[in-house]
Amino acid sequence: MADMSPLFRSKGPAPRDRLVTLIGKPGCHLCDDAQEVIEKVCGDLGVPWEKRDITEDAELHAQYWEQIPVVLVDGRQHTFWRVDEGRLRAELTGN
Repeated sequence: MADMSPLFRSKGPAPRDRLVTLIGKPGCHLCDDAQEVIEKVCGDLGVPWEKRDITEDAELHAQYWEQIPVVLVDGRQHTFWRVDEGRLRAELTGN
């Protein structure tokens, strides 16, 4: 696929068709930092995002407690602990 002309490569869904989910908890400074990055990137690209609280969801708590904040893109884990703005932007734009 790397040898294909850019005209024929699939770029995947448009940014506005993606969904970013931040999984964290209140009082978590890393979660606050992650939210700032998500708000900036998603705001720039027009990507919807949501915030989920692990203290209100036993399944999320069991799955992600040791990794918060966790960022999902379209329901798949993108990163945890620290959110890299460039990496998130690249994931959402297909670059």
